[in-house]
Amino acid sequence: MTGDKPSHNIDNQNGESGSAGRLEIDTPVVTDGPELYRITRDSAVLDVNSSYAYLLWCRDFAQTSAVARIDGAVVGFVTGYIRPDAPDTLVVWQIAVDASQRGGGVAGRLLGELVDRVLARGVRYLETTITADNAASIKLFTGLARKREADLERSELFTADLFPDAHLGEDLYRIGPFAVAPVIAAGS
Repeated sequence: MTGDKPSHNIDNQNGESGSAGRLEIDTPVVTDGPELYRITRDSAVLDVNSSYAYLLWCRDFAQTSAVARIDGAVVGFVTGYIRPDAPDTLVVWQIAVDASQRGGGVAGRLLGELVDRVLARGVRYLETTITADNAASIKLFTGLARKREADLERSELFTADLFPDAHLGEDLYRIGPFAVAPVIAAGS
């Protein structure tokens, strides 16, 4: 979807005291790209991709990504894609929340609602990479596995020596399989 308006809204309370508006989790649109770039840049901890990459992400991977909005403004996002060689696996590329909304459960909501959305596409596993010093991400993804009663495997994936810059090594976190709600036959 490349339009200017969100495709759907989920009307839930944000849950963070002092925040105005309601938190909505939505599919990103191209015009969200600059906000994804800004939130990433302002995080001061995430690897910042080019602004062009965020525009492409919102166009080409919108169905495997999500944005959080309050009063229409993007306050967080998760970007992901289906692994071409493993169509049952969602890879989470980045997840970030604006500083004004951190600590309110926005990241967990984004991740949970994205997983719910991709289950219908046959996704049963989630993979992401995390540096050993990123306690917040480790806690987020460990919590997802616990809530979903799914296995979590951690292994070394990209060692620091593979990066041409001063990047830390990235460990692979693989979560799943996710349980799928049983389908109830008509007339049952």
